[in-house]
Amino acid sequence: MGGEVVTADLSFTEAFTWALRGATTRVAHSTGESAVLPVESWTGHADAADHALLDLCEGDTLDIGCGPGRLTHELTRRGHLALGVDVVEEAVHLTRRRGAPAVVADVFDAVPEEGRWGTALLADGNVGISGDPAHLLRRVRELLRPGGRAVVEVSRPGAGSSAGWSRLELPHGRSRPFRWAFLAVDDVAAVAVAAGLLVASVHRLTPHDDGRWAAVLDRPR
Repeated sequence: MGGEVVTADLSFTEAFTWALRGATTRVAHSTGESAVLPVESWTGHADAADHALLDLCEGDTLDIGCGPGRLTHELTRRGHLALGVDVVEEAVHLTRRRGAPAVVADVFDAVPEEGRWGTALLADGNVGISGDPAHLLRRVRELLRPGGRAVVEVSRPGAGSSAGWSRLELPHGRSRPFRWAFLAVDDVAAVAVAAGLLVASVHRLTPHDDGRWAAVLDRPR
């Protein structure tokens, strides 16, 4: 970190940039739970669970909240036309450095090729963006072509769904609060229906039940 000072009350994008540059960062939720951001995993290569998740993607794929691009890169390597989108410029820079295309964009603002994507990918808990999964998935529906799908990583059965405020906590400061949510696989059907999507399938991505799970949500034709 070169002795540089991280000030308090950073924006989310500023704090996440510090995290991507190596600052140990925790995410703290209003539920009282906190965890270290798994940045090393995100900046590494796709693992077995990631590959199982990407097997669910069909056609041109939009990676929403792509972070440093491990999944966008792997999709591109597999031959998909893929695009990463993220609000953090550093994340987009790292994705492009891997050789994958990415743009700085908020999913709720203008997104390239809106209404034409075969798959919208929400990995690594990104279904929590905005703190309202149904609201986010309604937006995702607009991004998909008729008959397209959302591939959504969700929490394990029994984990419970919740919404509230979160912060990124760095060694010498923290971000301003931002809205975030958790969606458990038990609740995905009701949320999908509220967003105008249908649950096509649910998948356990890891050998054990308390690992990673995903749901495929279809946009009707």
